[in-house]
Amino acid sequence: MKAAFSIFLVGMMGAGKSTVGVRLARRLSRAFIDADRELEERLGVSIPTIFELEGEEGFRRRETQLLDELSARDGLVLATGGGAILSPANRDMLRTRGRVVYLQASAADLWQRLRRDRHRPLLRTANPRERIHRLTSEREPLYLEVADHIVTTSRQPIEQIVETIVQVLQAQEDAPTHTQP
Repeated sequence: MKAAFSIFLVGMMGAGKSTVGVRLARRLSRAFIDADRELEERLGVSIPTIFELEGEEGFRRRETQLLDELSARDGLVLATGGGAILSPANRDMLRTRGRVVYLQASAADLWQRLRRDRHRPLLRTANPRERIHRLTSEREPLYLEVADHIVTTSRQPIEQIVETIVQVLQAQEDAPTHTQP
């Protein structure tokens, strides 16, 4: 598979973007970057700390700046933050600068994966289960809007998910190009 284009993984927190991204990058011999981890490393503080100091708006502004830089690179696998698609500018960057794979998981499956997670700022609420359901329903149309491919991650082995992504990307690459005479 040609490495000229980058692969952007989008989806809800807990959908598997980081885990799948590491294995997909290894499988395709590409660099992998987790946007949230990259932001933490550059700023020297955790995402929850960024939320505490700057609020969600400040975090989203920094996220957009980072995505602008990272999405301009060729040949990498990038795991975006779950809310990266909230910004129209981010959606446009992702759509036009690479192939977007939406890792889709049900709210029920996300709750099972995240129910013990105490580090995600958006789940620091009286009812995190309800928050997951609400965020999933709010964000689903945006993930679908930006996605070139949709891959379900619910209760599937990681290697099967990676193989599915490789197959859909390969099929797109192998598809004949139609030109007007």
